[in-house]
Amino acid sequence: MKPFSVITQAIDPQLYADYVLRPEAGAVTLFTGHVREWTKGIQTVYLAYEAYVPMAEKKLAQIGQEIEGKWPGTRVAIAHRIGELQISDIAVVIAVSSPHRRTAYEANEYAIERIKEIVPIWKKEIWNDGEQWIGDQKKKPEGEWQ
Repeated sequence: MKPFSVITQAIDPQLYADYVLRPEAGAVTLFTGHVREWTKGIQTVYLAYEAYVPMAEKKLAQIGQEIEGKWPGTRVAIAHRIGELQISDIAVVIAVSSPHRRTAYEANEYAIERIKEIVPIWKKEIWNDGEQWIGDQKKKPEGEWQ
């Protein structure tokens, strides 16, 4: 398992949690982002993700380095899946360990926002009556809380 990877198979979150766990860590946060069925009242059939894999993995590692610099004592692992994903499949996993919980939570949230900002991964939503590439990953769906 590579700690910063773009993969085509199902994600096992426990692998990433185990990777970041260490004796000095009092907290491990594990975020999994899943394919949801409904967005803005439109039913999704499945999602298709594509990536420029070498650059995407480089950017995921960069995010890990940013986190470890900003929050000393953290350890990070991130994986994003590409290909066709069905409803409820895990698209992304972020594991962060740190000596204290607040740091782990903050770093984990930082990671998902940075993924949306800088990692070259693209998502296509497929519906019963059409499909669309979603360009701005940072644009929040209507009704999503901050």
